[in-house]
Amino acid sequence: MPFHRRPVAGTMLICSLALALTACSEPPPPPEPPPTEVGVYTLVGQDLALTTELPGRTSAYRIAEVRPQVSGIVQRRLFTEGAWVEQGQQLYQIDPAPYRAALMRAEANLARAESQAKRFQRLAGTGAISEQQEDDAMAAWKQAQAEVEVARIDMEYTRVVAPISGRVGRSSVSEGALVANGQADELATVTQLDPIFVDISQPVTDMLRLRRALAEGDLQTVAEGEADVELILEDGTVYPLAGTLKFAEVSVDQSTGTVALRAQFPNPDKLLLPGMFVRARLQEGVRENALLVPQQAVVRDSRGAPSAWVLAADNSVHLRELQTLRTVGNAWLIGGGLAPGEQVVVEGLQRIRSGIVVKPVATDDLQLAVEAGAPGAEGG
Repeated sequence: MPFHRRPVAGTMLICSLALALTACSEPPPPPEPPPTEVGVYTLVGQDLALTTELPGRTSAYRIAEVRPQVSGIVQRRLFTEGAWVEQGQQLYQIDPAPYRAALMRAEANLARAESQAKRFQRLAGTGAISEQQEDDAMAAWKQAQAEVEVARIDMEYTRVVAPISGRVGRSSVSEGALVANGQADELATVTQLDPIFVDISQPVTDMLRLRRALAEGDLQTVAEGEADVELILEDGTVYPLAGTLKFAEVSVDQSTGTVALRAQFPNPDKLLLPGMFVRARLQEGVRENALLVPQQAVVRDSRGAPSAWVLAADNSVHLRELQTLRTVGNAWLIGGGLAPGEQVVVEGLQRIRSGIVVKPVATDDLQLAVEAGAPGAEGG
C-alpha cells in the first residue's frame, strides 16, 4: 500500500487549534478569601476605684492576764474554760482565813487607837497632857484606819475577778495550788474579741507609689466616709462586715521593708479569732478616665513588653506597644499607648498579622470584672 506524507502546514494548523481549545477549557482563578473575622473590644474611659490586697493577721482588741494580788492557796475555780465572763465576775477564790484574821486584828487596833485619841482630846482641853501627846494619839488613830483599809483590800483580793469582759482561756492552776502576789505566771487570760484588730503589712514601695500617684494627680483620694477595709478569710470568703483603718506606723520595719497598718472590724459572732491569717482589701483612691483592656487582648514579645492589636479606620490591624500599670480583676489598667474609643482585638489573635484587613465583630458578651482590684505585675 503506498504511503502518503501529510502536509506540514495542515499539521501545524491542527496543533494550534488543539492548544486554543485547551486554553479555553482552563477554570477561572479562585476568588479572594473573605477578611478574617475577629472579635474587638471598644475602650471606654471610666472612673475606677482602685484597691489593693495586703496580708494581715488578726489580733485581740484587749487581752487581760489574770494574776493574784495576794498569796495563798486556791480554794475554788469558779469559771468554765473557754466561756464568756463579765468584767468583775469572780474567777478564783484564794483562802481568806489569814486575811480575815489580819482584818480583825487591824480593826481591834483601830478601836484602841480611836479610844485613846478621843480620851487625849478631852485631856488636852484640861491641860493634863501636852499637845505632842495629843498629836501622837491622833496620828496613831489615822495609822490604824489605814491598816484596816489595807487589810480590807487584801481580804477583797482573795476574790480574783475578771478585769475585762471577754472569753476566758484555760486555767494554769487548779484547786490546792499555791499562788503568790507578783508571780510571773498568769492564772488565766481573758480576751476581748469584739471588736477585733487586723494588723496589716504594706511594702514601703507600694506606699511610695501610692503617694506619688496622689501627688501627681493620677489618683484622687477617696472620701473619708468611704475609706472602709474589706476582709478576705483564709478559705477565700469575704467577711460580711466592713472595717476601718485606725492606725499606721510612723517607721519602716528594717528587716522586712514594710509599714504596719491596723484596721478594726466588728466581730459580734466571734467568727474572727486572734492569730488568723487574712487578706485585707484597702481602697487606694479613684483614677479618673481610666482605660481597662481585657487580659486576653494583651500579648507580650520575647522581651516581655506588653502590646495589643489595634483596629485602624480601614479595618486593618497593627501591633502597638502599651504601658500596663496593674491588673484589675480580669483586665489590665493601661497607663499609655491607647486612647478612649479605640478598638483592640480580643478574639482571633492567632489568625492575624500586621497590616491585614479584618472583619471586626463587637464582643458584646465580654464583661470586665473590676471589683477585685488586686495589684498585678508592673507593665513595660
